[in-house]
Amino acid sequence: MSSAGSSTHLVLIPSYNPGPKVYETVAAARRAWSPVWVVVDGSSAGTAEGLRALAAKDPGLQVHVLEKNSGKGAAVLHGLDLAAQAGYTHALTMDSDGQHPADLITNFMQRSQARPEAMILGRPVFDASAPLLRVRGRRVSNAWTNLETLGAGVADSLYGFRVYPIAALRAVMQRQPWMRRFDFDTEAVVRLAWRGVKPINVDAPVKYLSADEGGVSHFRYGRDNALLTWMHTRLMVEFVLRLPLLLWRKLTRRPPFQA
Repeated sequence: MSSAGSSTHLVLIPSYNPGPKVYETVAAARRAWSPVWVVVDGSSAGTAEGLRALAAKDPGLQVHVLEKNSGKGAAVLHGLDLAAQAGYTHALTMDSDGQHPADLITNFMQRSQARPEAMILGRPVFDASAPLLRVRGRRVSNAWTNLETLGAGVADSLYGFRVYPIAALRAVMQRQPWMRRFDFDTEAVVRLAWRGVKPINVDAPVKYLSADEGGVSHFRYGRDNALLTWMHTRLMVEFVLRLPLLLWRKLTRRPPFQA
């Protein structure tokens, strides 16, 4: 795609030690869309230098480097702040490790342009590479999310391939100290639904790459599931307080329960 690109929608890729797969991911994203921004979240494996070299030759690619690792959510928020300052209204987030389908970027962006008030959420389609424990475990988080949003229609709360309205997401994140690490994706959709942002789900394949294929995973089952449990506990407490308003919205078909 040309370097001129969109003036409203950009691709935002948070990156932390993803291995060399990040170069393929960024190249695939650039073929599909412009601009593409990468936020390097304190990586120590040398990819920041390689990405900067690519950006020096490509006006459609920007690389922003954070000196310390602060977490996925913090990296996304840094990118959102810069995007808002530059006048962008929507950001498609995707992982830097090759799991997400860059060939669907244009499709997701077009859906967002048609429904700018909504968030366009990837609904993962797993292949045989998906760890069974991870697939089953996300069903638990999805069930909690469905309850916390009173059935607003979030098909998958963990899949990070999605388009967000920047202003709404920044407002949500700036009002509380959470959503800075791995739990960002789930809490984002819950709080945006509470804010009235409608979820629109679109099927998207996800591939878990083996080490031989260049796959790198920072997921730690015990640590990250404990983080998700704490997050859902907080959200459930707040959900109880919000329940009367959510019920009224659902009964009157107000956002996010509108058609």
